[in-house]
Amino acid sequence: MRNKTLRILEISLCAWPALAVPLSAQAPELQQRVSEIEQATASNKQALAQYTWVEQVTISLKGQQKKQEQFRVRLGPDGNPQKTSLDPAANTSASDGGRPRRLREHVIAKKTDEYTEYAGQMKALAQQYLPPSKERLQQAYEQGNVSLGPVAGAPNEIQLIIRNYLKPQDSLTLVFDQAQKGLLRIQVASYMDGPKDKMNLTVQYNRLPDGSNQISNLVIDGVSKQMNVATQNSDYQHL
Repeated sequence: MRNKTLRILEISLCAWPALAVPLSAQAPELQQRVSEIEQATASNKQALAQYTWVEQVTISLKGQQKKQEQFRVRLGPDGNPQKTSLDPAANTSASDGGRPRRLREHVIAKKTDEYTEYAGQMKALAQQYLPPSKERLQQAYEQGNVSLGPVAGAPNEIQLIIRNYLKPQDSLTLVFDQAQKGLLRIQVASYMDGPKDKMNLTVQYNRLPDGSNQISNLVIDGVSKQMNVATQNSDYQHL
């Protein structure tokens, strides 16, 4: 009976979003997987408080790198990241070279501020999906907006697809390792001010020696503005 129910879930996942399965038809396994992801997320965040790591952020516009920064990061007492820049201080003692140079630098600085501001807005939206909220996961489950299915070619992996997680018509896909009880990947299809201003998010996790899964790579794509914000985390060190 359990295999038959799971098969119904698999068929419904292939047909989604054309076919939605009522909550009553979903296997009890679905609630179990949601609970496992909630537990793994909480455990990972607790473990992360025991580390510092290096974060490299690269902002690109229309395929051209515009800005790159490096930080040493750790979680503060409030659970939010505290960052210390690892970049050398800008040299402000050099001669300005006259008015034409100052004007050119002013124009460049203005454009930099514009894309930096938009990149910041994208990062702020992405952070609302990371880590997945226990309350939002439960709400989506209760509303029948969670689908469970296998990952092709990966027998130990399953994926949960959550619709309307944060905004109407968005989607959050969590790929979970059943054996190690840890998140492997997250994919988000969302938008900024409106559906035409699309934002896609891809997150890759790596396993640390303590068994927790922490983010190794995070890529945010602002489709309409052709902007990309790529974050790479490395050099995790236990405190």
